[in-house]
Amino acid sequence: MQTITRLDMLRSEVAQLRRGGASVALVPTMGALHEGHLTLIRAARGQADHVVASIFVNPRQFGAGEDLEAYPRQMARDSALLEAEGVALLWAPAPEEVYPAGYATNVSVSGVSAGLCGADRPGHFDGVATVVCKLFNQVRPDLAFFGEKDWQQLAVIRRMARDLDLTQPEASAIHAVPTVREADGLAMSSRNAYLTPEQREQAAVLPRAMREAAAAIDSGSAVAETLDRLRGDLVAGGFDSVDYAELRDAATLERVGQREDAARLFVAARIGGTRLIDNIGL
Repeated sequence: MQTITRLDMLRSEVAQLRRGGASVALVPTMGALHEGHLTLIRAARGQADHVVASIFVNPRQFGAGEDLEAYPRQMARDSALLEAEGVALLWAPAPEEVYPAGYATNVSVSGVSAGLCGADRPGHFDGVATVVCKLFNQVRPDLAFFGEKDWQQLAVIRRMARDLDLTQPEASAIHAVPTVREADGLAMSSRNAYLTPEQREQAAVLPRAMREAAAAIDSGSAVAETLDRLRGDLVAGGFDSVDYAELRDAATLERVGQREDAARLFVAARIGGTRLIDNIGL
Protein backbone atom coordinates (compact mmCIF):
# COMPACT_ATOMS: atom_id res chain seq x y z
CA MET A 1 0.00 0.00 0.00
CA GLN A 2 1.26 3.45 -0.90
CA THR A 3 0.69 6.43 1.39
CA ILE A 4 0.32 9.71 -0.52
CA THR A 5 0.31 13.18 1.03
CA ARG A 6 0.57 15.41 -2.06
CA LEU A 7 -2.21 16.00 -4.59
CA ASP A 8 0.01 15.82 -7.67
CA MET A 9 1.32 12.42 -6.55
CA LEU A 10 -2.22 11.23 -5.77
CA ARG A 11 -3.44 11.95 -9.28
CA SER A 12 -0.42 10.24 -10.80
CA GLU A 13 -0.79 7.11 -8.69
CA VAL A 14 -4.56 6.85 -9.22
CA ALA A 15 -3.92 7.08 -12.98
CA GLN A 16 -1.57 4.12 -12.61
CA LEU A 17 -4.24 2.14 -10.77
CA ARG A 18 -6.64 2.78 -13.64
CA ARG A 19 -4.39 1.28 -16.31
CA GLY A 20 -6.18 -1.32 -18.37
CA GLY A 21 -9.60 -0.01 -17.39
CA ALA A 22 -9.42 -1.01 -13.73
CA SER A 23 -12.05 0.46 -11.42
CA VAL A 24 -11.32 2.47 -8.28
CA ALA A 25 -13.42 2.78 -5.12
CA LEU A 26 -12.99 5.46 -2.46
CA VAL A 27 -13.60 5.03 1.28
CA PRO A 28 -13.29 8.41 3.02
CA THR A 29 -12.50 8.34 6.76
CA MET A 30 -11.19 10.57 9.52
CA GLY A 31 -9.04 7.77 10.90
CA ALA A 32 -9.26 6.13 14.35
CA LEU A 33 -10.43 3.10 12.41
CA HIS A 34 -12.65 0.37 13.81
CA GLU A 35 -14.50 -2.63 12.43
CA GLY A 36 -17.13 -0.38 10.88
CA HIS A 37 -14.52 1.28 8.68
CA LEU A 38 -12.97 -2.05 7.77
CA THR A 39 -16.40 -3.32 6.72
CA LEU A 40 -16.57 -0.40 4.28
CA ILE A 41 -13.15 -1.38 2.91
CA ARG A 42 -14.29 -4.98 2.40
CA ALA A 43 -17.48 -3.86 0.67
CA ALA A 44 -15.41 -1.65 -1.64
CA ARG A 45 -12.95 -4.44 -2.43
CA GLY A 46 -15.88 -6.63 -3.38
CA GLN A 47 -17.02 -4.20 -6.08
CA ALA A 48 -13.86 -2.51 -7.40
CA ASP A 49 -10.44 -3.56 -8.65
CA HIS A 50 -8.62 -1.14 -6.35
CA VAL A 51 -9.54 0.67 -3.14
CA VAL A 52 -8.31 4.12 -2.17
CA ALA A 53 -8.89 5.09 1.47
CA SER A 54 -8.50 8.60 2.80
CA ILE A 55 -7.67 9.71 6.32
CA PHE A 56 -8.28 13.40 6.89
CA VAL A 57 -9.58 15.02 10.08
CA ASN A 58 -11.52 17.77 8.37
CA PRO A 59 -11.40 21.01 10.38
CA ARG A 60 -14.33 22.51 8.45
CA GLN A 61 -16.86 20.07 9.87
CA PHE A 62 -16.01 20.81 13.51
CA GLY A 63 -17.76 23.72 15.19
CA ALA A 64 -16.56 25.97 17.97
CA GLY A 65 -16.03 23.98 21.16
CA GLU A 66 -16.17 20.60 19.40
CA ASP A 67 -13.48 17.94 19.60
CA LEU A 68 -11.19 18.82 16.68
CA GLU A 69 -8.01 18.84 18.76
CA ALA A 70 -9.03 15.83 20.85
CA TYR A 71 -10.20 13.70 17.92
CA PRO A 72 -8.04 10.54 17.98
CA ARG A 73 -5.20 10.42 15.44
CA GLN A 74 -3.60 6.99 15.06
CA MET A 75 -1.94 7.04 11.65
CA ALA A 76 0.54 4.21 12.15
CA ARG A 77 -2.13 1.87 13.53
CA ASP A 78 -4.68 2.89 10.90
CA SER A 79 -2.21 2.47 8.07
CA ALA A 80 -1.38 -1.08 9.18
CA LEU A 81 -5.08 -1.96 9.34
CA LEU A 82 -5.72 -0.62 5.84
CA GLU A 83 -2.73 -2.43 4.39
CA ALA A 84 -3.90 -5.69 5.96
CA GLU A 85 -7.27 -5.22 4.25
CA GLY A 86 -5.69 -4.87 0.82
CA VAL A 87 -6.08 -1.11 0.30
CA ALA A 88 -4.00 -0.03 -2.69
CA LEU A 89 -3.49 3.60 -1.75
CA LEU A 90 -3.89 5.73 1.37
CA TRP A 91 -4.54 9.44 0.77
CA ALA A 92 -3.47 11.25 3.95
CA PRO A 93 -3.09 14.97 3.17
CA ALA A 94 -2.26 17.74 5.60
CA PRO A 95 -4.94 20.45 6.07
CA GLU A 96 -2.95 22.93 3.97
CA GLU A 97 -2.92 20.46 1.06
CA VAL A 98 -6.73 20.30 1.11
CA TYR A 99 -7.33 23.96 1.96
CA PRO A 100 -4.36 25.93 0.56
CA ALA A 101 -3.73 29.57 1.37
CA GLY A 102 -6.54 31.75 0.06
CA TYR A 103 -9.09 28.93 -0.04
CA ALA A 104 -12.54 30.59 -0.26
CA THR A 105 -15.10 28.05 -1.56
CA ASN A 106 -17.87 26.32 0.37
CA VAL A 107 -20.37 23.65 -0.70
CA SER A 108 -23.74 23.95 1.00
CA VAL A 109 -26.61 21.46 0.56
CA SER A 110 -29.98 22.68 1.81
CA GLY A 111 -32.99 20.53 2.62
CA VAL A 112 -31.53 17.25 3.83
CA SER A 113 -28.92 19.11 5.90
CA ALA A 114 -31.59 20.90 7.94
CA GLY A 115 -32.68 19.50 11.29
CA LEU A 116 -31.17 16.58 13.21
CA CYS A 117 -27.38 17.07 13.36
CA GLY A 118 -27.68 20.03 11.01
CA ALA A 119 -29.63 21.94 13.66
CA ASP A 120 -27.35 20.99 16.54
CA ARG A 121 -24.08 21.49 14.63
CA PRO A 122 -24.43 24.62 12.45
CA GLY A 123 -22.08 24.52 9.46
CA HIS A 124 -21.18 20.88 10.01
CA PHE A 125 -22.70 19.58 6.79
CA ASP A 126 -21.23 22.43 4.77
CA GLY A 127 -17.85 21.15 5.95
CA VAL A 128 -18.78 17.56 5.10
CA ALA A 129 -20.10 18.43 1.63
CA THR A 130 -17.09 20.60 0.86
CA VAL A 131 -14.46 18.05 1.83
CA VAL A 132 -16.25 15.10 0.20
CA CYS A 133 -16.70 17.08 -3.02
CA LYS A 134 -12.97 17.80 -2.95
CA LEU A 135 -12.13 14.15 -2.24
CA PHE A 136 -14.32 13.06 -5.16
CA ASN A 137 -12.56 15.56 -7.44
CA GLN A 138 -9.13 14.55 -6.17
CA VAL A 139 -9.56 10.78 -6.52
CA ARG A 140 -12.34 10.68 -9.15
CA PRO A 141 -13.51 7.25 -7.99
CA ASP A 142 -15.95 5.03 -9.83
CA LEU A 143 -17.58 4.06 -6.52
CA ALA A 144 -17.65 5.47 -2.99
CA PHE A 145 -18.68 3.81 0.28
CA PHE A 146 -20.17 5.33 3.45
CA GLY A 147 -21.73 3.87 6.60
CA GLU A 148 -25.44 4.05 7.37
CA LYS A 149 -24.73 5.20 10.93
CA ASP A 150 -24.21 8.70 9.51
CA TRP A 151 -27.45 8.54 7.51
CA GLN A 152 -27.93 12.29 7.25
CA GLN A 153 -24.36 12.67 5.99
CA LEU A 154 -25.06 10.04 3.35
CA ALA A 155 -28.19 11.92 2.24
CA VAL A 156 -26.24 15.17 1.98
CA ILE A 157 -23.49 13.57 -0.11
CA ARG A 158 -25.94 11.89 -2.49
CA ARG A 159 -27.88 15.14 -2.92
CA MET A 160 -24.65 17.00 -3.63
CA ALA A 161 -23.62 14.43 -6.24
CA ARG A 162 -27.01 14.70 -7.99
CA ASP A 163 -27.19 18.47 -7.88
CA LEU A 164 -23.63 19.03 -9.12
CA ASP A 165 -23.94 16.37 -11.86
CA LEU A 166 -20.95 14.47 -10.51
CA THR A 167 -19.95 11.47 -12.57
CA GLN A 168 -16.98 10.10 -10.59
CA PRO A 169 -18.83 8.93 -8.66
CA GLU A 170 -22.38 9.59 -9.78
CA ALA A 171 -25.02 9.52 -7.05
CA SER A 172 -26.08 5.93 -7.82
CA ALA A 173 -22.48 4.78 -7.25
CA ILE A 174 -22.41 6.12 -3.69
CA HIS A 175 -23.04 3.00 -1.65
CA ALA A 176 -24.41 2.71 1.88
CA VAL A 177 -23.10 -0.06 4.15
CA PRO A 178 -25.17 -1.16 7.18
CA THR A 179 -24.09 0.02 10.62
CA VAL A 180 -21.66 -2.29 12.40
CA ARG A 181 -22.50 -2.77 16.07
CA GLU A 182 -20.84 -3.99 19.23
CA ALA A 183 -22.14 -7.14 20.93
CA ASP A 184 -24.53 -5.05 23.07
CA GLY A 185 -25.87 -3.20 20.03
CA LEU A 186 -24.02 0.10 20.36
CA ALA A 187 -23.07 1.45 16.94
CA MET A 188 -19.33 1.43 16.40
CA SER A 189 -17.87 4.94 16.41
CA SER A 190 -14.43 6.45 16.86
CA ARG A 191 -15.97 8.62 19.59
CA ASN A 192 -16.86 5.55 21.69
CA ALA A 193 -13.23 5.70 22.83
CA TYR A 194 -14.09 8.83 24.82
CA LEU A 195 -16.44 6.89 27.10
CA THR A 196 -15.39 5.80 30.58
CA PRO A 197 -16.10 2.14 31.45
CA GLU A 198 -19.23 3.21 33.35
CA GLN A 199 -20.43 5.42 30.50
CA ARG A 200 -19.75 2.65 28.00
CA GLU A 201 -21.98 0.29 29.97
CA GLN A 202 -24.72 2.93 30.22
CA ALA A 203 -24.45 3.74 26.49
CA ALA A 204 -25.92 0.33 25.65
CA VAL A 205 -29.32 1.72 26.61
CA LEU A 206 -29.31 3.75 23.37
CA PRO A 207 -29.74 0.92 20.84
CA ARG A 208 -31.98 -1.01 23.23
CA ALA A 209 -34.34 1.92 23.80
CA MET A 210 -34.36 2.67 20.07
CA ARG A 211 -35.32 -0.91 19.21
CA GLU A 212 -38.12 -0.80 21.77
CA ALA A 213 -39.41 2.50 20.40
CA ALA A 214 -39.29 1.26 16.80
CA ALA A 215 -41.16 -1.91 17.79
CA ALA A 216 -43.79 0.16 19.59
CA ILE A 217 -44.33 2.40 16.56
CA ASP A 218 -44.50 -0.68 14.33
CA SER A 219 -47.20 -2.06 16.65
CA GLY A 220 -49.30 1.08 16.31
CA SER A 221 -48.25 3.18 19.30
CA ALA A 222 -48.56 6.94 18.84
CA VAL A 223 -45.31 8.40 17.51
CA ALA A 224 -45.15 11.51 19.72
CA GLU A 225 -45.77 9.61 22.96
CA THR A 226 -43.31 6.87 21.97
CA LEU A 227 -40.57 9.41 21.25
CA ASP A 228 -41.22 11.13 24.59
CA ARG A 229 -40.87 7.78 26.32
CA LEU A 230 -37.64 7.08 24.39
CA ARG A 231 -36.14 10.38 25.57
CA GLY A 232 -37.08 9.57 29.15
CA ASP A 233 -35.61 6.07 28.93
CA LEU A 234 -32.30 7.46 27.71
CA VAL A 235 -32.01 9.97 30.55
CA ALA A 236 -33.10 7.35 33.09
CA GLY A 237 -30.45 5.02 31.67
CA GLY A 238 -27.58 7.42 32.25
CA PHE A 239 -27.56 9.88 29.35
CA ASP A 240 -27.26 13.52 30.38
CA SER A 241 -29.42 14.94 27.60
CA VAL A 242 -31.08 14.08 24.29
CA ASP A 243 -30.42 16.42 21.36
CA TYR A 244 -33.14 14.80 19.29
CA ALA A 245 -35.27 11.68 18.97
CA GLU A 246 -37.27 11.91 15.76
CA LEU A 247 -39.01 9.84 13.12
CA ARG A 248 -38.14 11.01 9.61
CA ASP A 249 -38.55 9.92 6.01
CA ALA A 250 -35.45 7.95 5.00
CA ALA A 251 -35.03 9.73 1.67
CA THR A 252 -36.15 13.32 2.26
CA LEU A 253 -35.40 13.44 6.02
CA GLU A 254 -38.69 15.28 6.53
CA ARG A 255 -40.48 14.63 9.83
CA VAL A 256 -43.25 12.05 9.77
CA GLY A 257 -45.95 11.81 12.40
CA GLN A 258 -47.03 8.22 11.87
CA ARG A 259 -45.61 4.89 10.92
CA GLU A 260 -44.43 4.68 7.29
CA ASP A 261 -42.46 1.97 5.50
CA ALA A 262 -39.77 4.45 4.50
CA ALA A 263 -39.40 5.98 7.99
CA ARG A 264 -36.30 5.84 10.15
CA LEU A 265 -35.80 6.62 13.80
CA PHE A 266 -32.96 9.09 14.48
CA VAL A 267 -31.41 9.81 17.89
CA ALA A 268 -28.54 11.94 19.19
CA ALA A 269 -27.80 11.89 22.92
CA ARG A 270 -25.01 13.06 25.20
CA ILE A 271 -23.31 11.13 27.97
CA GLY A 272 -20.52 12.95 29.75
CA GLY A 273 -18.70 14.94 27.09
CA THR A 274 -19.55 12.49 24.29
CA ARG A 275 -22.33 12.89 21.75
CA LEU A 276 -23.57 9.61 20.26
CA ILE A 277 -25.82 9.28 17.21
CA ASP A 278 -27.72 6.33 15.79
CA ASN A 279 -30.59 5.51 13.45
CA ILE A 280 -32.64 2.45 12.59
CA GLY A 281 -35.34 1.70 10.05
CA LEU A 282 -38.85 0.64 11.01
